[in-house]
Amino acid sequence: MADYIASIDQGTTSTRCILFNKKGEIASCHQLEHNQIYPQPGWVEHNPNEIWARTQDVIVEAMRNSGARAEDIAAVGVTNQRETTIVWDKTTGRVFYNAIVWQDTRTDKIIQELGKSGGKNRFQMKVGLPLATYFSGPKIKWILDNVEGVREAAQAGRAVFGNVDTWLIWNLTGGVDGGRHVTDVTNASRTMLMDLETLRWDEDICRIMDIPMQMLPEICPSSCIYGNTRPDGPFGGIIPVAGDLGDQQAATVGQACFDVGEAKNTYGTGCFMILNTGRERVLSKNGLLTTLCYQFKDEEPVYALEGSIAITGALVQWLRDNLKMIESAPEIEDLAKTVDDNGGMYLVPAFSGLFAPYWRADARGVIVGLTRYVNRGHFARAVLEATAFQTREVLEAMKADSGVDLLVLKVDGGMVQNDLLMQIQADVLQVPVIRPKVAETTALGAAYAAGYAVGFWQDLNEMRANWKKDKVWAPKPFSKLYTEKFAEWKKAVTRTFDWVE
Repeated sequence: MADYIASIDQGTTSTRCILFNKKGEIASCHQLEHNQIYPQPGWVEHNPNEIWARTQDVIVEAMRNSGARAEDIAAVGVTNQRETTIVWDKTTGRVFYNAIVWQDTRTDKIIQELGKSGGKNRFQMKVGLPLATYFSGPKIKWILDNVEGVREAAQAGRAVFGNVDTWLIWNLTGGVDGGRHVTDVTNASRTMLMDLETLRWDEDICRIMDIPMQMLPEICPSSCIYGNTRPDGPFGGIIPVAGDLGDQQAATVGQACFDVGEAKNTYGTGCFMILNTGRERVLSKNGLLTTLCYQFKDEEPVYALEGSIAITGALVQWLRDNLKMIESAPEIEDLAKTVDDNGGMYLVPAFSGLFAPYWRADARGVIVGLTRYVNRGHFARAVLEATAFQTREVLEAMKADSGVDLLVLKVDGGMVQNDLLMQIQADVLQVPVIRPKVAETTALGAAYAAGYAVGFWQDLNEMRANWKKDKVWAPKPFSKLYTEKFAEWKKAVTRTFDWVE
């Protein structure tokens, strides 16, 4: 019997392949970064061919590091940066344009035009999302309208769309030689084109955006067999590709948040909190997203509320790369510890507008409260507090929408190794913060989806039993300090509004 599930985790800044055993433990891992392309302010792109090349490389190295062969792998799961949009020619495999990344804001004029009829919640009842540059549908429209020859190729049935999951599965299962053009319900729910009730592409919205429906992939459950890898591919054999989840939903599964009211927060490039709402679609009145949590096999879909924050870990990178205040990301913790507070300074990272709960594309980043007293340590502290305060805004919106009081917050992602940030987060929320032993929850969630499809794991209880806590940060007794700071933070946020006309 095969010993492992292979998980491909394609993120905003890097791609990794991890082999998990039945206990959900990491047997092997390899990771490579890819280039970030910034053609002009507000635009962010990736090279899809580079992403596929990196994916092949990390698969080969993860297999080599463990000594595993194709017959040792029971199934392959894929998880991906969501919303990032690729259009390619299915007959040649040639991409028509770089991948337009989820952070990209070039579709702002399209969003404004769509909002003239019905406002920013024009499609919310069907798709659970506000009109925002974040989502894939307007990005597809931009490519169709601005890249020569794409619309004609789409009408001819050659140009196809996919998020990164679709692009990778298509290539893994054969590419131009019979590759499967599929996506799962979680990724489809981030396009602004899928009806959350029917789990089908919505003809009316596609017509309004002028997107030919033949471009769109087949929508499948998150856990089922989509196709098989090829013997001449990076795995070197035939393995079922059987799991597909958007990265934040994958982390929710990896954290075993299978019960209604369970939530996790992932601290990566951005921050993403997901609350399981079960079979019920809760439409937000407080700036959150209604989204798919997962759908396993032919079971009923599970829904979620999500609070998406655009910039958190990316703010640490900005402090390192642009301001040169630190040489490596982990250094921010020691620098922030040199001071006791933020010195009265607040940094709101609206680099590409604000996501939840505001959804303001017109916002831009601000630093407020600067005095001669402020030093590098205060800057570092303000960066960490920006993450904690944004998370509190999302948590308060979740409570207002769901009526659920969160008792604990499960956390994952690169930033959870920062003990100071996690303590600040617990203090700001007044909720215990728990980090699991296996930090790679995104990759683990995709592995669970794939393993469940092929019987590697028989039920949710097996996956739940694998979850073990590593560390807990208990909130310090409630003080008015963070209440006052949070009020000042919200005041700082208002200073970002109406910057872009």
